Amino acid sequence: MAHGMTNRRTVLRGALSGFVGLSLVPFARRGLTQESLAIVPVSDDFVMLTGGGGNILVRSASTGQVLVDSGVAESTDQVLATLDELPGAGRFQALFNTHWHLEQVGGNAALGQAGAKIIAHEKTGAHLATDYYLPSEDRYQRALPAEAHPTETFFASGETLLGDERIEYGHLVEAHTDGDIYVYFRDSNVLAVGDAVSPVRDPVLDWFGGGWLGGRVEALEKLLGVSDGETRVVPSYGPVVGRAELQAEFDMKFELFDRMLELVRKGMSAQDMLNAGLMDGFNRRFDDPFRFTYDAYKGYWAHHNSLAPDLL
Repeated sequence: MAHGMTNRRTVLRGALSGFVGLSLVPFARRGLTQESLAIVPVSDDFVMLTGGGGNILVRSASTGQVLVDSGVAESTDQVLATLDELPGAGRFQALFNTHWHLEQVGGNAALGQAGAKIIAHEKTGAHLATDYYLPSEDRYQRALPAEAHPTETFFASGETLLGDERIEYGHLVEAHTDGDIYVYFRDSNVLAVGDAVSPVRDPVLDWFGGGWLGGRVEALEKLLGVSDGETRVVPSYGPVVGRAELQAEFDMKFELFDRMLELVRKGMSAQDMLNAGLMDGFNRRFDDPFRFTYDAYKGYWAHHNSLAPDLL
């Protein structure tokens, strides 16, 4: 949401004292080929499947399995075979979609047919049920079949009890798309965040799909409020991280938001902003700083009426 962003520095800084970092959970290797999935331990009863699109978080228990995201369609057979190796095999209690990109929803149809309840934001449901335009490819992405659609959607937040695990979930407004959510396994203190957090890859702001830098900042603030110093944070790409990594990403995005706002108000283009030092002084370097800057720039103009009404 854009309101109040121009005076956010004092408000947000005051809310961020006393945060404690958490060291990275290391990747585990299974000696598999590049085409195979890897199983990465997260915490008791939780693993992360990597190598099949976006990360897939799995809670395995005798009562069944709960998944967050389902990978790309091309990896569905491997995902199902790997799930058969884990406790609770064959019993899918629920599948959460963190957003509607194909690397997160490709296995929806198979898991839905296998009995999984699919839970997602209302806008994710809408995207999966209708054709939507991809400007970078100048084509429409066709709607997924009905069995891949969410069976339960929400707007703001929700909670459920699956076995002995309390699961809370909520909207991360415009952090990456218009349908981003987090999924928090409260009793296990495991937090799935989709593409709202990007510890390794350049952060992606799908401006045409509703994501923008202001939404990213507010989402990271919300995730800092949900988590604590022991929380295991599972992003769509990269390793499991903790509170310290959330804090570092928030600090950088907050500073970038302020810098870019001033440069937008000066009428600069994305390349002008880079030439003016937009990305200078940060410990982190992006592989493609122009792509990030251009996408963030487009998002600003999509929000300029509420962000800064005097911009023409």
